[in-house]
Amino acid sequence: MKPTINRRDFLQRSAGALALATLLPGAALAQDPLPARRKKAIMFGTVGGGQSVAEKFKMIKDAGFQGVEANSGMDRTEVLKARDAAGLEIPSVCDSVHWAKTLSDPNPATREIGLRGLITALEDCAAYGGSSVLLVPAVVNAQVSYQDAYTRSQAEIRKAIPTAEKLGVKIAIENVWNQFLLSPLEAARYVDEFESPAVGWHFDIGNVINYGWPEQWIRTLGVRIQKLHVKEFSRKRRDNEGLWKGFAVEYGEGDNNWPAISQALRDIHYTGWEIAEPAYSPEGVDLATRLHQVVQKMDQLLVP
Repeated sequence: MKPTINRRDFLQRSAGALALATLLPGAALAQDPLPARRKKAIMFGTVGGGQSVAEKFKMIKDAGFQGVEANSGMDRTEVLKARDAAGLEIPSVCDSVHWAKTLSDPNPATREIGLRGLITALEDCAAYGGSSVLLVPAVVNAQVSYQDAYTRSQAEIRKAIPTAEKLGVKIAIENVWNQFLLSPLEAARYVDEFESPAVGWHFDIGNVINYGWPEQWIRTLGVRIQKLHVKEFSRKRRDNEGLWKGFAVEYGEGDNNWPAISQALRDIHYTGWEIAEPAYSPEGVDLATRLHQVVQKMDQLLVP
């Protein structure tokens, strides 16, 4: 019988390995070479236009992406047919219910809808051959306290863990502007408290710029990171034009320190997917051209 290792032991051993790599970088690299270039995907919800799913998948493949992040609740037959025709992978599924029917809502009936949405996303992901579901776990607002968001969302996610474990699909918490889990230390603690390898993190590089530094989050979250969302953010545009205008900037022209981010990913030996979530497109640029541009930017900025 093969020996087993629980999540806590795994994280402790991984932390020890990372600490050793920090103290003895030359020796660590000599024994553990840098990973090959990571695969690139794009969030399907960001691919506009009136084309069919099959047409968009083909354009995504032709641009140089290896995968696409699907939305939950799509027609599975249509998605699978488009995936196979284009030769793409679907590594991740984005829960399409988590914002409208939050797992932190005061109404138990609303939370139940949110939980069913998470289960559907897990089932979709398994059907597509993916490995994780992006989940916004809770929303803090005037009606929902931070404490209630924490306890309610954990209680609901725990109900979904048996399904996730059975399907072999991870629940990956994303950092978004939901006024919740605002530091990497707290984010790590939130995940670890589930004591299950079925729960991890979907790290959004651009989202964290508004209140932190991606490279710091990456090192703290470490092996918890299942997938990356890749987008840019400008503090200057935020300050001068409004919060959401911070995303209206080309890759490489905002406040992401891409060399530092790339180094942090190397430090934690991240070999997962880079999933583009482009929130900006230059005027007059058609979809096919823009998809090619995004692939090129990712190749330039995220150096393995």
